[in-house]
Amino acid sequence: MVRTPLTPEERERGERLGALLREARAGRSMVEVAASAGLSAETLRKIETGRAPTPAFFTVAALAEALGLSLDDVMRRCAFVPV
Repeated sequence: MVRTPLTPEERERGERLGALLREARAGRSMVEVAASAGLSAETLRKIETGRAPTPAFFTVAALAEALGLSLDDVMRRCAFVPV
């Protein structure tokens, strides 16, 4: 299966998600947060660095819960804002 290339908007949204997760993680380690969300630290690393800019909904939901973020806030802060 060939994956459709990401649009610039999808890449930007992934970068905003990564920045939000890093900010929300604050002093907590990547391993600690990933374990709380039931993910590997490598998965969280890929999301935070933009290498996985379109994670599955349940992955984002698990991270939001582990970090005390509401999904509404995640959506607002990561949504595409046209210039």
